[in-house]
Amino acid sequence: FKQIPKSLEDAALIDGAGHLGFIWHVLIPLSRPTIITFSMISIATHWNDYFWPLIITDTDSVRTLTIGLGMFVQQESGSDWSLLMAATLFVCAPIIAFFLATQKTFIKSFLTSGIKG
Repeated sequence: FKQIPKSLEDAALIDGAGHLGFIWHVLIPLSRPTIITFSMISIATHWNDYFWPLIITDTDSVRTLTIGLGMFVQQESGSDWSLLMAATLFVCAPIIAFFLATQKTFIKSFLTSGIKG
């Protein structure tokens, strides 16, 4: 927001937009790729979180999906790998679908920010 020129705000105010209108119609559309990219990274990070929910939950009914995947692994009798891979697919599918739906905006945010990769 600091890089947006003051003249852009002045032009919006002259055209009749108030401060809230300037934020809603100018700032948010300009920062939409950045907001979506941050949201994607934040959601993926929290989706994959394992240790914090494991520490603070004490019953199976409130545990997260990643902890549930860990429960599929059985040390004594071995693991049913086909069941584990199917469960992993169901856990990963929402994040993959979310990325595919917002892929264009995700890439656009890197192109407009000057990050090279």
